[in-house]
Amino acid sequence: MSVKHHVYLVPGFFGFTNLGELLYFGHAYEFLKKDLARRGVDAEVVTIVSHPTASIRQRTADLLKAVSETASGDDGPIHLVGHSTGGLDARLFVSPGAQVSDALELEPFARRVRTVVTLSAPHAGTPLATFFLGLFGQQLLKLLSLFTMYVLRFGRLPLSVVFRFGHLMARADDQLGWKATLLDQLFDQLLGDFSSERRDAVTKFLWDVGRDTSLIPQLTPEGIDLFNGGTHDRPGVRYGSVVTQARPPSLRTRLAAGLDPYAQLTHTIYAFVYGQTQRMPLTQLPLHTPAQTAALVQAYGAMPGPTACDGIVPTRSQVYGRVLAAVRADHLDAIGHFDQPAHQPPHVDWLISGSGFRRPQFEAMWKTIGDFLMEEEPTR
Repeated sequence: MSVKHHVYLVPGFFGFTNLGELLYFGHAYEFLKKDLARRGVDAEVVTIVSHPTASIRQRTADLLKAVSETASGDDGPIHLVGHSTGGLDARLFVSPGAQVSDALELEPFARRVRTVVTLSAPHAGTPLATFFLGLFGQQLLKLLSLFTMYVLRFGRLPLSVVFRFGHLMARADDQLGWKATLLDQLFDQLLGDFSSERRDAVTKFLWDVGRDTSLIPQLTPEGIDLFNGGTHDRPGVRYGSVVTQARPPSLRTRLAAGLDPYAQLTHTIYAFVYGQTQRMPLTQLPLHTPAQTAALVQAYGAMPGPTACDGIVPTRSQVYGRVLAAVRADHLDAIGHFDQPAHQPPHVDWLISGSGFRRPQFEAMWKTIGDFLMEEEPTR
């Protein structure tokens, strides 16, 4: 009788799992399910519903609740695949001695975990979190969250919104034009385009984002240092990471984004968050093993510099365990949010970086993840 594997996809920062037709892991979920079926693996793939910006401990408690509800019927192996902050949730889940819930015991499930895969995860933190700690940063986060959901639902933002927001981004460095009233107007305009039912769901989600933002300080380079000090690898678990590096904003990336006004102006948003993410303190960059360094050099032709990032997380912050893949991609490309509308179902991009990441790279990357999940397990 075949062993049943339980695979959990853990979303990242403000990661909605499913708001109607809005799917965070939609493409990754479908590809991984089919890939495991082709291998003849009896596997259940589950996407996790997490509090979007709550603490890592709360998000890990969300993960534990889902695992207890879906993996209690057998003793099959468990695999955790976390994107962005979801990778940190996965690490805490398996950390020996971790306490995340008063209602549920973690250890019986943690000891069943065989693999932890992290994609674009901020293992050494990200300077972008420091920016979001400010009052305007919190307002901007809420608006960017809505941007993401709007684009995934309708394909693109209205040009009137893009032009107004692009104007704000262009003047961001000296803080001119940062007016709460204008942000409110943009927010109301976008929210008004959803159906009444979907608007209620989106509003509730964004209310959750504003109600608990304790995750943000934990993701700063200083905050994550404390997390790493108390979170330890579990013996016998295989850890692997997918690393992403996007090209710095330039004339080349603007040309790669295309001549469409929408693409050009949303590229301005990417350039802004990229600039914030570049500000990683040199003292916070982690040291890598020779094998990790060799994998990065082989993939990129040279060791990524201290300012290299995917627009959200510094590239060298993403390395953990075995480097399974190191790709030219922005932060959302790895989970299928890139520009390829002709594919069915279509891939929709909102963080237009000009990375050039497309379906062939996506499939190759997720096949590599499947290979890692199903490797022969070490002796326990």
